[in-house]
Amino acid sequence: MNAFELGLTQKLEERSRRDLLRRLPPPSPSIDFSSNDYLGLARSRELEERISRATKGLRNGASGSRLLSGNSAETEQLEAKLGEIFQGSALLFNCGYMANVAVLSCLPQRGDTILLDEYAHASMRDGARLSFARTHSFRHNDVHDLEKKLKRAEGKKFIAAESVYSMDGDACPIEEVARLAEKYEAIIVWDEAHSTGLFGARGEGVALTKKLDVPVRIYTFGKALGVHGACVAGSETMKNFLINHARPFIYSTALPPHSVKAIDCAFDYLKENNQLQIQLRKRIDYFLQKAKWENKIPSQSSVQCLIFGKEVRAKAAQLMKVGLDCRPVLSPSVPQGKERIRLCLHAFNTEEEIDLLVQAIG
Repeated sequence: MNAFELGLTQKLEERSRRDLLRRLPPPSPSIDFSSNDYLGLARSRELEERISRATKGLRNGASGSRLLSGNSAETEQLEAKLGEIFQGSALLFNCGYMANVAVLSCLPQRGDTILLDEYAHASMRDGARLSFARTHSFRHNDVHDLEKKLKRAEGKKFIAAESVYSMDGDACPIEEVARLAEKYEAIIVWDEAHSTGLFGARGEGVALTKKLDVPVRIYTFGKALGVHGACVAGSETMKNFLINHARPFIYSTALPPHSVKAIDCAFDYLKENNQLQIQLRKRIDYFLQKAKWENKIPSQSSVQCLIFGKEVRAKAAQLMKVGLDCRPVLSPSVPQGKERIRLCLHAFNTEEEIDLLVQAIG
């Protein structure tokens, strides 16, 4: 073993000693309480058939970046449709991670300040790290701490936050954040990853449902929409700036035509099946009526978390044994001592399945 391989092995062994080693889980036929397929669109046979019909005859791949050979009439038509839904100019990205990296690495400039919620997604942190702007964190959902940091911030101020936080399932107090943004002339960078498709008749997310003017919004399609890809929505000027300066956009092969059509079909399907949002809300409410554990993080969303600390692997294994697909989340994805089982509730989960989950945890 050479020195390079030895160094990697030692780091992996150290993580293993701390019981933090990540492993790819095997595919599970168990009852799904772990995926982000909140509305069941990823498993919908009707949507699958629509996508199959819509993609017949299309080429297999985009063949290049959008600025070379990867642009298409289908892509531009979809962006126009997304712009209508999200009330602004929309620019497609391959995934939400790349969209967040693109926005935060290129919109804030040298001398500006990025203020990140301390629980912001890794993609936001990576984007901020690539920026030439200063970056500071504020305490999670703490508008008082945010205001203190806004007062000291220099240059243009950017506030990066999420509608629903993926590891706790709680919601950002967006109305209060928006008031502070107006007061201090700050720009909100708003990640709707876990609310796209779940709020609004067309799945337009939290900010637009609340009629808030948020200038930079990121929407992802690999969760409630059940497909793949993402977009950034805002002004036409911002879209053109990203086309010219966002390296993840400029230097990535575009989404293939199949993915473009799949996104189009998913939004049409959602528009015709808004009852799925109602069904999901019923399942969340049913779970909350049943689940009264002290170690549960308060949440009203599809994401519900139970803190187990170092015992989390064993607890998850017990649930898997009774046919429940519940996955542990380990440090450093969450702080040490707050390792958890992250439960995701879905429109397709039955009350009987939730009863089994509650009984098994209890």
